[in-house]
Amino acid sequence: MPGAAVPRFDTVTIDCPDPAALANFYGELLEWPVPRGDGDYVALDPPGGGTAITFQRAAGFVAPTWPDPSVPQQMHLDLAVDDLDAAHERAIALGARHLDTQEKFRVYADPIGHTFCLCSW
Repeated sequence: MPGAAVPRFDTVTIDCPDPAALANFYGELLEWPVPRGDGDYVALDPPGGGTAITFQRAAGFVAPTWPDPSVPQQMHLDLAVDDLDAAHERAIALGARHLDTQEKFRVYADPIGHTFCLCSW
């Protein structure tokens, strides 16, 4: 069993202009139940348990133009931890760059710049 500072894979969060609409698309595509609502954050939980996909409203969202690299693909991972301070120190020691702190989560860039959050929900 991992220590309190070792993250566990929790959620994939996809930034988008309309979380409810995108959650509905993926819910239908995967045949997962889609929650109702049109908030800034919508969770899509697999019916048998497991890793959720969440959708978060992003102001000024610009869709990726893959394979054209002019607008790269964008998403971030939310990683659950029991001890946010210890996990912060561990992430920094492994090469993460701290970007922002909120009450229940902290935002980092990985060594090549992708963002991820350590979360203590």
